[in-house]
Amino acid sequence: MEKILITRAGFTALETELKKLKSEERPAVIQAIAEARELGDLKENAEYHSAREKQGFIEGRIKEIESIMGLAEVIDPRTLSGAVKFGATVKVVDEDTDEEKTWQIVGEHEASIERGLLNIKSPIARALIGKEAGDSVEVRTPGGEKSYEILSIDYK
Repeated sequence: MEKILITRAGFTALETELKKLKSEERPAVIQAIAEARELGDLKENAEYHSAREKQGFIEGRIKEIESIMGLAEVIDPRTLSGAVKFGATVKVVDEDTDEEKTWQIVGEHEASIERGLLNIKSPIARALIGKEAGDSVEVRTPGGEKSYEILSIDYK
């Protein structure tokens, strides 16, 4: 199996989510199923079916997280330097609009563009990999061609 790259922060977030699922959400849904069973006829019991559906989601997510963690290769960005690579926090300026953006390049399981966490497999991240501060990159995005200049690279 292929290793899954993940930052220390991303791995810690998965550990926290797994702990919450196992210690809080799983017991709560088991309790909800038990209470719904006490109400009688299960065929027409919406609470029972809802709780069972939620239980399926929780168990599936637990398995998914455990699988990711089992294949994870944790990268600590603080140990890196130089050109853009996994874990780098890159500050860029859009050469057309002068809008500045900051992204950290992370694994697909921790990516969130809203939080500035850019999937390493995204077109922008692939264009940035291997580049240095001061370099310009051309990126083909769904919205068209974009040009960015790399202002800084940080490994924090």
